[in-house]
Amino acid sequence: MKWVNHIAIAGATTAVIAPQLVPIAILGSTAPDWLEWIYKATGNSIRHRGVTHYVSSWVIGLLFCVFLFDFHNIGAAFFYGGLTHVIADSFTVMGVPLSPLSDTRFHLFGGRLRTGESGEYLIAWGVVLACFFVGSYFNAFTGWYPFFYDWAGLYDAGLIDASEWKANRFRFI
Repeated sequence: MKWVNHIAIAGATTAVIAPQLVPIAILGSTAPDWLEWIYKATGNSIRHRGVTHYVSSWVIGLLFCVFLFDFHNIGAAFFYGGLTHVIADSFTVMGVPLSPLSDTRFHLFGGRLRTGESGEYLIAWGVVLACFFVGSYFNAFTGWYPFFYDWAGLYDAGLIDASEWKANRFRFI
């Protein structure tokens, strides 16, 4: 998949849960590819969608951060972004390896997508649209919208003062 689609999927799904962690998840969503570049820069030979794309590595990293140690969920957001990357790559013909102990490649829905073709964009932007509707549902029924804060509404309700409204009126997340 193209980076724009990895970024869209990780950013949209993270924004529904924790908008403040979107930049970290986006960094993680591109990590499997730029980690390959770093590995190659050290003079090592590596295949694309090889060592840095092990599904098990990203799952173990995420579980470690969620259940054992994490500072403000930064590690969890990073590993979640990486996991979304490898899961999205599993839709492609090439697939991704499950673990270093297995030679088989993991494919979702038969691995029918080709990088750069329209199916990849349909899936990525379908996820973004679904996340938008989930966010709209939260706003309509609970009054909480995870994407954007209603600073004017908070001021009108008397929950913040004029100086806080003025300082935050252009902050969207």
